[in-house]
Amino acid sequence: MKVVFTPEAEQQADEMDTWWRAHRPKAPGLFARELAAVRESIAGTPTLGVRYRTRSGKVAQRILMPKTRTHVYFEVDEEQDMVVVLAVWGAPRRRGPRL
Repeated sequence: MKVVFTPEAEQQADEMDTWWRAHRPKAPGLFARELAAVRESIAGTPTLGVRYRTRSGKVAQRILMPKTRTHVYFEVDEEQDMVVVLAVWGAPRRRGPRL
């Protein structure tokens, strides 16, 4: 399946990558590598992750990037043969994004 990011998710990923490169000098590319791996995984197996109910009642999937402790929230559009990444959100925030 094709994987696309919403503009918000793209911005969140860019901001997190910038932060990671500035604050993690021993592994500056870790966030980008882990996100690329998740992108590849959900493209091949869009049922990965756990179901996550949004505040509006919709259901999305959520998968954890364990080394960077970041969740990737996504939904699958089977008609379009596409995975849509809705948010890239730090797990330590203890609350989910507004989806």
